[in-house]
Amino acid sequence: MSLADVKKNAQDRMVKSIETLRADLAKVRTGRAHTGILDHVTVDYYGSPTALPMVANLTLVDARTIGVQPFEKKMLAAIEKAIRDADLGLNPSSQGEMIRVPTPPLTEERRKEMVKLTKSEGEDAKIAVRNIRRDANEALKKMVKDKTASEDDERRSSDEIQKLTDKAVADIDKLLGEKEKEILTV
Repeated sequence: MSLADVKKNAQDRMVKSIETLRADLAKVRTGRAHTGILDHVTVDYYGSPTALPMVANLTLVDARTIGVQPFEKKMLAAIEKAIRDADLGLNPSSQGEMIRVPTPPLTEERRKEMVKLTKSEGEDAKIAVRNIRRDANEALKKMVKDKTASEDDERRSSDEIQKLTDKAVADIDKLLGEKEKEILTV
């Protein structure tokens, strides 16, 4: 493994950590309805657990209501039960061939709770990035020990990995700031 490989691996892993955080934050409810909050709901589809978007079309009916249109009529009851059991605080109701899922407005207390949750997820992402930096630095030190890289190269690469880490942490902070603003907006 070369110095460039170590840096590239660290960068790729940091990008994946940020993307994971972005996906996790998309699941956090804000005051508005968005179909992303139902993406991780699983429905019993002929005996196998299946993600809701695979068995139904998700749309926004209005700012506070999500529409769920099952691909098969007989899945209505199973989808409604899955949404209710997902512990999202949502109460779906059937209307013919469509399920309407109204999203209740968040209380001030609940908004603050959501902000704490997002900050916790952000801190987990920062820890993951720092662990990636540690692994990369250990790999560089091992290369110096094995005499496959010079100490100057190791120091230069270590500085570049630190810059990658700083950029990743700044990106995480930016994501958290945007999400916090979104949650606190009434």
